[in-house]
Amino acid sequence: MSLAVAVVGGLHADARKAAVERLLTDVPGSVVLHHDLATAAAGTVVRMVRDRGGVLSAGETPLVNDCACCALREDLVPELRRLAEDGTTRLAIVELWDSVEPKAMAEVVIAGGLTVTSVITAVDPALVLPYLGNGDDLAEAGLAAAATDQRTVADTFARQLEYAPVLAVADSPEADDEDRALLAQLHPTARQVPIGHGDLAGARPTQTGATPTPAGATPVPADAAPVPADAAPVPPGAAPTWPGAAPTPADHAQAPPDAAPAPPDHAPAPPGATPTSADGTPVPPDAAPVPPDPAPTPPSAAPAQEPATARAPSAPAAPEAPEPPESPAPALTPTTSLAQAALAGFDVEAAAAAQHPACALLPTEADDHGVSTLVWHRRRPFHPERLYVALEDLTCAAARSRGRFWLADKPDVLLHWDAAGGALCVESAGPWLAALPDAAWELMPPVRRAAAALDWHPEHGDRCTHLVFTSPGLDRDGLAHLLESCLLTDAEYAAGRDAWKKLPPAFDTLLEI
Repeated sequence: MSLAVAVVGGLHADARKAAVERLLTDVPGSVVLHHDLATAAAGTVVRMVRDRGGVLSAGETPLVNDCACCALREDLVPELRRLAEDGTTRLAIVELWDSVEPKAMAEVVIAGGLTVTSVITAVDPALVLPYLGNGDDLAEAGLAAAATDQRTVADTFARQLEYAPVLAVADSPEADDEDRALLAQLHPTARQVPIGHGDLAGARPTQTGATPTPAGATPVPADAAPVPADAAPVPPGAAPTWPGAAPTPADHAQAPPDAAPAPPDHAPAPPGATPTSADGTPVPPDAAPVPPDPAPTPPSAAPAQEPATARAPSAPAAPEAPEPPESPAPALTPTTSLAQAALAGFDVEAAAAAQHPACALLPTEADDHGVSTLVWHRRRPFHPERLYVALEDLTCAAARSRGRFWLADKPDVLLHWDAAGGALCVESAGPWLAALPDAAWELMPPVRRAAAALDWHPEHGDRCTHLVFTSPGLDRDGLAHLLESCLLTDAEYAAGRDAWKKLPPAFDTLLEI
């Protein structure tokens, strides 16, 4: 019997524990493996393995490099291998400690030669806004995983939430429609599975109508419970898109004169539909998006151009569909939504790509129950000084904002914008694809090249600003006006890149350059 591994995490401890207990109940032959990092101050991490009947084993592992998370990494894979070799465990539920982020642990498990079938973050909707607004350091809250841990509650919670393709949503009596709308807009592609009271059979899509199967994950098996017939229809504009895809009509209305013309429509297929190529051939669900014909000119065939004109990358061929993970126990069929989600399959590379600022699956425009999401996409770069002065107002304008942007004085650097809890992190995410020599393009991941091809501009290449702001009571008009005021003026833009590079380097200190 092969071992399936489901990673369950989240700062909302009560919701996380409820999700774990449901999986223990719903999946026969499952066990929970949990490392308690609360004892790290004493120099050890406590490991416990249990099933529905109680504790199977317990032990301690010493800190590694004075880091509790490092000790977890060192101890996790050997314990999972022991469970796999025992042959009696169908599902190993890795319950992460509060502030441990699922991305790192999922990658550790995969690197150890094991199969991760799901990553689940448990959420209490009533606590989403309070946690996103909590700018305290984890150390102040007693949740730091190492002495050098400088993360905050807000940014840790945001990453836990946005990485997982499945959200186990607690049945919270304190949650209202605004809380649920905020959760849905923060992660519209997630499959939401209710936990708590009532029948768990039958997953529901998110409030904004996201498809039940998350991007990058292996589709739910054919025997999975279907989406209820009375599920809310998908509102216009709610479907997730690749960053830089054709802007909405509202985007066109706000676009400056120099904005790139909208490419042909590439709206995603409706939920449940099988995407096809131009010749009608079905496209694998994990295939990278391919730009419309005519394809961008490959680097090897690109004609001579002026230095200021970027060259479009060649679109990668769609990869072959991977073999589905081997079923850990074919004789047993999950009968609840959470169990189905835990065994549905997980693509660690696609999940990582969905978080990378160059090709992230960012939220789309939305406005529901007092919660709004503003998508701001522009081709003109920011003036470094004006943007720097506006950073505090922009950071505090929304509960959560993220995306990518470019500065006029650093035209070749892709910059990552990540804000939550009133704190902003700006860092370099490497070069824009248009800034790389032709020979380097083929070294980039296919999903990166495909995302750039879909958003390619004849002059700027993939350089652009794509920021998303989500919050209750969002001042959309005021925020859009402030962002517009930070762009280069017409005269500054016309001066060209040589003049842009001479602008004051206001971000050098922030970027530690």
